[in-house]
Amino acid sequence: MVRSLSPARTAFVTDQPVHLDLGAPSTESIPPRTPGRVRLGVMGGTFDPIHHGHLVAASEVAAVFDLDEVVFVPTGQPWQKVGERHVSDAEHRYLMTVIATASNPRFTVSRIDIDRGGATYTFDTLNELRALRPDADLFFITGADAISQIMTWRNAHKLWDLATFVGVTRPDHELDPPLAEGRHITTLKIPAMAISSTDIRRRAAEDAPIWYLVPDGVVQYIAKYGLYKKDALTAYRDGLPRVKDESGQAPQSTNNEGTHE
Repeated sequence: MVRSLSPARTAFVTDQPVHLDLGAPSTESIPPRTPGRVRLGVMGGTFDPIHHGHLVAASEVAAVFDLDEVVFVPTGQPWQKVGERHVSDAEHRYLMTVIATASNPRFTVSRIDIDRGGATYTFDTLNELRALRPDADLFFITGADAISQIMTWRNAHKLWDLATFVGVTRPDHELDPPLAEGRHITTLKIPAMAISSTDIRRRAAEDAPIWYLVPDGVVQYIAKYGLYKKDALTAYRDGLPRVKDESGQAPQSTNNEGTHE
């Protein structure tokens, strides 16, 4: 059975392998809220940098799924990008995410992936959040291209018991079909997702304007620390800001391999 939420919102509940179809007509609604339970969105990503597409996606998913809160979870050192490109220090990405989300009372930011030792994956993230928020039903939000590969993720068959999965994509983006045996995946087409972190990094490196692609505070943060400049790979760490944890100590930077696939 295919559950369609709108021409741009399609959910799947099936006992057979399915292909991802983003164009089905609207017929049914979002799964109902469980009485007495909080609905918590989990927005995973590298956020290098976070941009308006991420924020619009989180806001849209929150509206569609009636989420009470969305927690943004910047990755530590994402394993997919090892050897592919330089990933900005986790502290920079964390602080940019804090700046970007500060004005929305529904948004929060978590350091759990940054502070966790060893290689981390979505399975670890969701397990930890469930332990921290036993009152919450989790809705994991990420790019639909990543969702389409969900069956290749670590402990993939155990993920379904931890969260509902929501993939966001731009309207013109075609996806490879995933396999979702007996599970529920929802995809949302969001125009703002056409904004690309890759393009923002390129523009920043070329001194091209990035205003209105990212929140104003993030523009200023990138300029202050010279992020994405050609000489920033070795120079920026000396000026890296540190945020004190609850013990009053500055947390150590991490080079962990992993997290969100």
